[in-house]
Amino acid sequence: MFSKTDNLIGEANSFLEILEQISQLAPLNKPVLVIGERGTGKELVAARLHFLSKRWEQNYVKLNCAALSDSLLESELFGYEAGAFTGASKRREGRFEYADQGTLFLDELANTSALVQEKLLRVIEYGEFERVGGTRTVKVDVRLIAATNEDLPTLAENGEFRADLLDRLAFDVVTIPPLRERREDILTLAEHFATKMAQELEMELFTGFSKRARETLLDYHWPGNIRELKNVVERAVYRNSPHLPVHDITIDPFESKFRPQGRTKAPPANASYVAQNRPPAPANSASVNLAGSEMHEQASSEKPSASVPQALKFPVDLKQVSQDFEVDMIKQALKESQFNQKKTAEKLSLTYHQLRGYLKKYNLLDNSDVA
Repeated sequence: MFSKTDNLIGEANSFLEILEQISQLAPLNKPVLVIGERGTGKELVAARLHFLSKRWEQNYVKLNCAALSDSLLESELFGYEAGAFTGASKRREGRFEYADQGTLFLDELANTSALVQEKLLRVIEYGEFERVGGTRTVKVDVRLIAATNEDLPTLAENGEFRADLLDRLAFDVVTIPPLRERREDILTLAEHFATKMAQELEMELFTGFSKRARETLLDYHWPGNIRELKNVVERAVYRNSPHLPVHDITIDPFESKFRPQGRTKAPPANASYVAQNRPPAPANSASVNLAGSEMHEQASSEKPSASVPQALKFPVDLKQVSQDFEVDMIKQALKESQFNQKKTAEKLSLTYHQLRGYLKKYNLLDNSDVA
């Protein structure tokens, strides 16, 4: 039964506190909100909440809200009556009815529309709803667990998420720490995934990690968290000789000197505005490819290249302008630190591993000046 949650492994204090919180929450028939970055195990936490509850013998139903359009999501959650729309030849029950007496887990909750949020609020408050195209009230007893990697309080302040629904959902909030904040758990999880992969490959045993492999695993910042760690470890095990400790760790499977360059994207409709608002580059500036986008590197040492235009002409490509600004700021800090990454991280108020993440994100590790 608990095989669904056996990846909830760790000894870090922050993680053990989460397990204790789950144990206290599980027996209650109250909604729970699970918050965490991608790959931290939100679905595993939700499953544990169900299987440790009094509802463990009843249905545990899951739905990813980001995978469906608004109209399909409403029909999937609440069902529909015959004739409700074209193609609805007969009545269909929704996920809430399937989960009656059990638990419904809604992932990516922040993607729901205002209409769906309103109906969710009614189910939580009164335990009732109406199917799409219907007028008869359907009553259910469902425990709702929702998850997201978004900052819901900020979305609610900005009017992008119903504040009253957030209040109802947040009886208690389980916030899962990212893997970079659980450094002492990295090797424990890596051993677990490696052993499972060795069994899948029908190896006699897993021969462990070399010192270099362990250092590589510990030094990486894991933006994809446990999901990324699992992929990296399983890839390393299957590529490795079954009789030797794992030595080579490939973080990025796309990394290769033979990697083809991506197609050049057509400029966005507002490209001219971006060009007008970007600071002019000196004649000796070098063009570099960063994260698949064309950016311009200023070589002038007289002033920082990360200058923000005083008068922007809208519309602009905010993501592109922000990315240009980040890259220029990192390069300036590297230059002033004589390309010492630890000093650069201090200048930018980042940890060393966070800086390494930015350097990798913008392909600056390939630049000989940053090596």
